[in-house]
Amino acid sequence: MKITVKLFASFRDNRFKVEEREYPEGTVPRTIMEELGITEEEMGIVLINGRHVSLDDPLQEGHTLAMFPLVGGG
Repeated sequence: MKITVKLFASFRDNRFKVEEREYPEGTVPRTIMEELGITEEEMGIVLINGRHVSLDDPLQEGHTLAMFPLVGGG
């Protein structure tokens, strides 16, 4: 199935901004996160089609997955 993956902020460093990728049915955001070398501790927000989801919500054909890192601050 084709999924559009969007990375934001520091997740783009040495990766990509937006990419359409092929994954098997039943793939979850956690799988993609691990494939990209992103740890759960770094992960801030995960969205599928603009809605907040968990790392274990299944993706479907044509979905857009957006991943944002935690934002540090004072």
